[in-house]
Amino acid sequence: MNRSLRRPPIALLVALGVLMLAALALLAPRAQAEETAADAALQKVETHKVCMVNDQLFAKDQIPVEVEGKTYYGCCEMCKERLARDSSMRQAVDPVSGEPVDKATAVIGALADGRVLYFASEETFAQYRPEPAEAE
Repeated sequence: MNRSLRRPPIALLVALGVLMLAALALLAPRAQAEETAADAALQKVETHKVCMVNDQLFAKDQIPVEVEGKTYYGCCEMCKERLARDSSMRQAVDPVSGEPVDKATAVIGALADGRVLYFASEETFAQYRPEPAEAE
């Protein structure tokens, strides 16, 4: 019988099958974890829970600061004063569109570490995909 037409031994086929299954088992959870991490990496948060000077999420309500008919929030008296006098503290840049955003009217998302990002709209909030370093 011609050797090139012989079937490989069953043990070799089983070993190859096991290796393929192991590779799939290693890759599938990673892809799923990456999707889950991206989805969980940004949570929409309420404006009054954010210090808009430190750009940080807090568990408790922050101190409201009224400026030109809009309400901003700070975590302490120093932040409250900065918001009142420094207009740059009341502005951010949408990480998706690059547009300037007024923090009082922004859609705000918090990363897992409590840092917040400001979005010009619900659409750009939904489009946001974190950089790998931010997702960790």
